[in-house]
Amino acid sequence: MTSSKRIYAFGGGSAEGNASMKALLGGKGANLAEMAGLGLPVPPGFTVTTEVCQAYYDAGKQFPEGLMGEIRAAVAAIEKQLGRQFGGSTKPLLVSVRSGAAASMPGMMDTVLNLGLNAATVDALARETANPRFAWDSYRRFITMFADVVAGVSRKAFDSELEGLKKRTGKIRDADVEAGDLKRLVEILLGVYKRETGEPFPEDPWLQLERSVDAVFGSWNNMRAVEYRRLNRIHGLLGTAVNVQAMVFGNLNEDSGTGVGFTRDPSTGENQFYCDVLYNAQGEDVVAGLRTPEHLDEVKRRQPEVHSQLMQVRATLEKHYRDMQDIEFTIQDGELFILQTRNGKRTARAALRIALSLVDEGLLTREQALLKIDASSLNQLLHPTFDPKAPRQVIASGIPASPGAAKGRAMFSPEAAELAAKKGDPVILVREETSPEDIKGMAAANGILTARGGRTSHAAVVARQMGKTCVAGCSAIEIDEHAREFRAGRFTVRQGDYISLNGSTGEVMLGDVPTVPPELSDDFRTVMKWSDEFRRLGVRANADIPRDARKAREFGAEGIGLCRTEHMFFDTGRINRMREMIVARTYEQKQSALAKLMPMQREDFVGLFQCMDGLPVTIRLLDPPLHEFLPQDPAIQQVIADELDVSLKVVKDTVEALHEVNPMLGLRGCRLGIVQPLIYDMQVQAILEAADEAAKAGVKVVAEIMIPLVSTLEELRRLRKRIEAQLERFNLERGTRVQVRIGTMIEVPRAALTADRIAEDAEFFSFGTNDLTQMTLGVSRDDAEKGFLVDYVVQGIFPTDPFATIDVDGVGRLVEMGVQLGRKARPGLKVGICGEHGGDPESIEFCHRAGLDYVSCSPFRVPIARLAAAQAAIRHGK
Repeated sequence: MTSSKRIYAFGGGSAEGNASMKALLGGKGANLAEMAGLGLPVPPGFTVTTEVCQAYYDAGKQFPEGLMGEIRAAVAAIEKQLGRQFGGSTKPLLVSVRSGAAASMPGMMDTVLNLGLNAATVDALARETANPRFAWDSYRRFITMFADVVAGVSRKAFDSELEGLKKRTGKIRDADVEAGDLKRLVEILLGVYKRETGEPFPEDPWLQLERSVDAVFGSWNNMRAVEYRRLNRIHGLLGTAVNVQAMVFGNLNEDSGTGVGFTRDPSTGENQFYCDVLYNAQGEDVVAGLRTPEHLDEVKRRQPEVHSQLMQVRATLEKHYRDMQDIEFTIQDGELFILQTRNGKRTARAALRIALSLVDEGLLTREQALLKIDASSLNQLLHPTFDPKAPRQVIASGIPASPGAAKGRAMFSPEAAELAAKKGDPVILVREETSPEDIKGMAAANGILTARGGRTSHAAVVARQMGKTCVAGCSAIEIDEHAREFRAGRFTVRQGDYISLNGSTGEVMLGDVPTVPPELSDDFRTVMKWSDEFRRLGVRANADIPRDARKAREFGAEGIGLCRTEHMFFDTGRINRMREMIVARTYEQKQSALAKLMPMQREDFVGLFQCMDGLPVTIRLLDPPLHEFLPQDPAIQQVIADELDVSLKVVKDTVEALHEVNPMLGLRGCRLGIVQPLIYDMQVQAILEAADEAAKAGVKVVAEIMIPLVSTLEELRRLRKRIEAQLERFNLERGTRVQVRIGTMIEVPRAALTADRIAEDAEFFSFGTNDLTQMTLGVSRDDAEKGFLVDYVVQGIFPTDPFATIDVDGVGRLVEMGVQLGRKARPGLKVGICGEHGGDPESIEFCHRAGLDYVSCSPFRVPIARLAAAQAAIRHGK
């Protein structure tokens, strides 16, 4: 529903919006309004809605008619409230212009501070405050930010002028630079601006404001924001809101400062105020990590009343929002102002602890607590930690900003990190401090090491959200980005060298430190127990070998939903037996080769039945085309010919005979089982023998045989009859009573469309959504990921990667149709999903709504699926 109102005011103890209006006001604007309504000290301002942003893009990046007139009226209201004048020669009003989308995107879009300064207002500000140093410091900050955000000029040229000035005058901190030097620096920066842009810096505050609002709208589609939305699967938003707010100044004097605080520890979830503060600084200094901040205890020592106020604000906001909050604040001459609150980004470990604590404190129900946890984040808890017994060489220590054990090759630029990761190398991104432009390198890295910044810096916040290990503020290292190396005491680490980061202790170590499996906490077990109580969907695992099956059981899997038998053939000791069968020319030769493979398959199946004692094991018969087992490289073909004791010509002829233009739509799956039935006969025999052996050893066997790539009833019927006949012979010959259920994968669109017919001969369906997505969209997953798929997601043609999150409107509709038709023909038909989507929380929610019985995913995603299934049941009912 479109609102006719385009601007919403807040501040002065009241507001026109509230926290429920995030879609319209963005998260920042909605929460500013909410805090103002709570009576917290929020500087007055207004929010231009996300609908205006959408209209801006619809009009070809032009403001809707009359918008600037409404903005002028909103600024006039702030002027009246504060008794100041925008652009005035006395008591000038300065404002900030900030972005704010409905979904939190820390640092991804643009901000301009100190807007309204020019040659006249900087003098007025200096006279009013009797602090010329503050006025000129604010002006140089404004010029730098405006140039960067609005004019698109890299801030490096401006920052280098400041660094050069500090070096010439022997100053270490920005705050130590004197007023006269800052005034001269401003003249230099104005010259840099003109040189880089070809035009003078705009003196008119209204023009500054108009261009800054335009730049914030424009930042919605900058590279880093688009990439962030893609990485975090954020879609369906109108755009960003723009928040214009009266400035308060943390750089006014030594009784002023700026800070960021989390109401609980975002790394561990401990109930303590996790807060960093910088005195005589502005907010950008904390978030960017340009200086290493001080602890909250410094505020208590210097300004006990402010500290007491902060603690009260912490309690008020956490109780009100019933969640851990990320708060930004400014202290201006001893007076506290709150500039932002939002639900804080946190590690998985912290998310569990916070959720359980809030239940214990009576702020949340168990259902509400489960909904607070990002199911995908549980992946962080399931991977190794450093072996405490392993030798290590610690070369430096920093601030433990995001926990974990990360190791990889040191890379000194986001481009180098991304390139190395694409080659398969593990990467540690090493930077002085990170900025939003580093987002691709951060996503590619296993861990992040910065020389500057603290626990609330950009690197720390984004790393925690991404589940990456981060050590920040490691002042013991000296980075030479030009030489691509850093020094830590007597040690030098060059690009490509291996280092290890302990995000829980802040240690930086040389080399590849060994790791050990994780230990799951009581909090994890409690959350899993609650999840199992609330969910309806079953959760199985995709597992091909006993080791994976054991891990799946450890993580709570309720069976195996997909055993890919072809993976068993790729083992070094087995692949040549498979190749021997493929190149065989006679029936007898093929039988002989398969006879060598059958005991190996039987052994694997016995292991799976033992691991899943009493739980279903769904075994998919051979699916891929046979060419996948033979190499294309002539040199390797010769090696295989020698190993198989056949001529090279035989191997080459076989490779050529198996060649298909589009093998994924060729001779594979059930088609292969019909054309070359000996392969399926061998696999079925191995399953039956394994089931009999395991049952005689006391294992409760629940065996399911799944026939892949069925598109017609006749394919399924023929193979089912052959399997049933083989089962009957086996039981007669062995005097046993082995039972198996026979079903099919639904991965061809025609199978979904005719599911009522397919169900006549299928005891269960399992949707293979990887192939179903390829065939429905007409998109090859392997080719698309190397080509256009990312561009399609970035441009919004696909809302998300359809191979990661199910395409509800297309593939999802086929799934729903298949479920409904199948159960109409066979009431009570068991239906699951075994593609990659089975471990994706959004796809799991769809599976719950579609009425599936279970999802199946990789062992390490089983806990994610258990929680996501519970969340779906809580949202939509069982």
